[in-house]
Amino acid sequence: MAQIGVTLCSRMADYEASLTRAGGQVHLIDPAVDRAEGVLDSIDALVLTGGADVDPRTYGEAPHDTFCPAEAGRDAFELALTRAALERGMPLLAICRGIQILNVAAGGTLVQDIASQVPGAVDHRVDTAPSAIAHEVWVTAGSALATLMAERLEGDALLVNSRHHQAVGTVAPGFTATATAPDGVIEAIERADLAFCVGVQWHPENFWRTGEFRSLFEGLVAKAGR
Repeated sequence: MAQIGVTLCSRMADYEASLTRAGGQVHLIDPAVDRAEGVLDSIDALVLTGGADVDPRTYGEAPHDTFCPAEAGRDAFELALTRAALERGMPLLAICRGIQILNVAAGGTLVQDIASQVPGAVDHRVDTAPSAIAHEVWVTAGSALATLMAERLEGDALLVNSRHHQAVGTVAPGFTATATAPDGVIEAIERADLAFCVGVQWHPENFWRTGEFRSLFEGLVAKAGR
């Protein structure tokens, strides 16, 4: 059974359920005991999870007034982990904060506060329920995301939940933006030269009971098992 490494966050249950239902074996990555590169020897794929803000100083900017730091040491550990995974070409799925870590690790930047920095922004912080639909995203035809989500797409659109105030800014070299919200905020990135490297800004793990995004996790597990 494929071993899927998952970075620790405050809400682990839905990630674990999503991956287990997709046929993977969850391996929790604990920065208190694991080394960023060494732990990759024990897993077949990596999931970067949600959480608080990536420190803007990691991509050369001063913090915005709304900056809410993550747990001490989390940024440094996850950036090193992600860079090592990319160097190995390890299958990788990045979710919410995870897509931001992925983009920064590969040389990109972030929008630090959507509400104040994106004119006409839609509401990206809908907290009424974990799987509450916030808005649609428009997916690029022919992308890995479009292939994975083919059965759920309505034209080029997916309905997603949303709980974030930061987002991908300048896309990292080698990556492509493959989904956007109606306000232009980037909602997915991927790297086509790797077997599986997809980041999404919403929380697909919250839908494990109903299966709307099961194919994302099944796709990752399938690549991890090869």
